[in-house]
Amino acid sequence: MTLAIVMPVLNEAAHIEAALAALQAYRACGIEVIVADGGSSDGTPDLARPLCDALIDSPRGRGVQMNAGASAARGGVLLFLHADTQLPDGADRLVLDGLAQSGRAWGRFDVRFDSGGLLGLVALAMNLRSRLTAIATGDQAMFVTRAAFDAAGGFLAIALMEDVALSARLKRIGAPLCLRARVTTSGKRWRKHGVVRTVLLMWRLRLAYFLAPIRQNWQGPMAIQDKSVAIAILARAPVAGLAKTRLIPAIGAHAAAVLQERMTEQAVATAIAAETGPVTLWCAPNPSHASFQALGADRRVSLHHQPDGDLGARMLAAFEAHDGPALIVGSDCPALTAEHLRAAAHALRDGADVVLIPAEDGGYVLIGAREPRPELFEGMLWGSATVLADTRERITALALNCTELPPLWDVDREDDLARLERDLPELAL
Repeated sequence: MTLAIVMPVLNEAAHIEAALAALQAYRACGIEVIVADGGSSDGTPDLARPLCDALIDSPRGRGVQMNAGASAARGGVLLFLHADTQLPDGADRLVLDGLAQSGRAWGRFDVRFDSGGLLGLVALAMNLRSRLTAIATGDQAMFVTRAAFDAAGGFLAIALMEDVALSARLKRIGAPLCLRARVTTSGKRWRKHGVVRTVLLMWRLRLAYFLAPIRQNWQGPMAIQDKSVAIAILARAPVAGLAKTRLIPAIGAHAAAVLQERMTEQAVATAIAAETGPVTLWCAPNPSHASFQALGADRRVSLHHQPDGDLGARMLAAFEAHDGPALIVGSDCPALTAEHLRAAAHALRDGADVVLIPAEDGGYVLIGAREPRPELFEGMLWGSATVLADTRERITALALNCTELPPLWDVDREDDLARLERDLPELAL
């Protein structure tokens, strides 16, 4: 049998070169190294490409990415390795010889952390629990023959516990090979959030997973963490001569105001349908306009006055008004759907510091953050074609973990009206 190493990555620019450098000796022996990228925005693919045999573009999600990497691999045995985990010396022979001699179809390594103290006890408990339950986790560098992987159906496309779910199905095929050789994994996230707190969270998630029906679309963090993500919509009152002024030369002031009102109603309805958390409508110049009052009559929407200042100051005020993660959108992107909002909210729940949906004109139609980030809004040249590029630079300078979703189009210019007529005729004039 031959071995292929599959590594799922997302925004790992700071560590990917070191992680892949550690695998070059295996590549020299003919072992494939497949990197499955989930849409990194920090240059990870460019750094990884020279150091792997194949770089696969995949939709985001660790299970989905590992399935994509497995599909591209030629090896008869697949080893799934996280970017922050390092294999022991001779891991290829340990896996291949171990499977051949034991007659097993899958297995994992023992694990240790890159620092001691309480984490040493955590690693000991993880290894013992794994032996007792025959359940492996991604930190233990799971490996499996392709035949068993295919028979088990691969990883589920779920937000968490994809490794636990696969282990449970592989157990029906046979017991795992538990290698005592240890992989070394990073304890950074454990130290960041507190070891005891992280252990309790892991057990709570695992318990909730086993108590829940095992479904293909189980969404652990969304169902368990119960952390709402607020949606704040910034909108201007649909007053003729003041709304969608760039479109007035093409359609007239009255029609521009009507379009503004329709798109604001659409934005509010979309935010409510997303069901990620509370919805707030930030009104300019104030919430007194009849259209705003009509939207505010729905108890699911609260009205707020947009403060003075530039766009950045107004967006920052909306962030600061919410205790927790929030998404900020405007009213001029009718292509934005509830699914887009859910995906952005999930990115924040899943650990992203910032989430962006770029606009095709060089700005963005959505920005989300786990907490207010004044540095992303102060002193920005709003309305320019460099807003998105400048925001990316600031995110990089702040060393923030950013998820960037596919771009969308908004309605700002005369050319956009034809697209609106074609793609969303119900909103067109």
